[in-house]
Amino acid sequence: MGLATQVGLRLRELREARGLSLSELARRSKVGKGTLSELESGRRNPTLETLYALTTALKVPLSTALHAPALRAEISGRAVDAVLTERFEDTTAITETYRVRIRAGATQESAAHTPGTTEHIIILSGTARVGELSAPVLIDPGGHGSWPADVPHLYQAPSIDVEALLVVRYPQ
Repeated sequence: MGLATQVGLRLRELREARGLSLSELARRSKVGKGTLSELESGRRNPTLETLYALTTALKVPLSTALHAPALRAEISGRAVDAVLTERFEDTTAITETYRVRIRAGATQESAAHTPGTTEHIIILSGTARVGELSAPVLIDPGGHGSWPADVPHLYQAPSIDVEALLVVRYPQ
């Protein structure tokens, strides 16, 4: 079973567990009903932006849709390729760790995640512009930064590809 099929089945499980119709989840997430139907049936590969929109509407961390034993959860968006490397859950928060590549010359704007969510990044190579949409910062190799992710934020690699570690923390 491929990633698209597994993620699609997981999205359907999450939607049904919350008693939401396809139409209601489409409305809440601003993802087209047809797109959502194709995702749930495994006929369409999800993008990072689409998965964030859906999981935010479902009020769960992104890893909830990606997490499965032995599944290499690799997803891509307009500018970011991400691989979920770790998911840790305790009574206070769910913490996800991703290995990310921000593609040179591309910008990805992310919508606000659930209230209280924060993101933390360590830049391994390249220089990234990241953070709140209203006040992004430049971070060089070896540097790190953090920002509230419950507001619109962005990822950008102004000149060359950026390799980084991204930690996303969702309060319980």
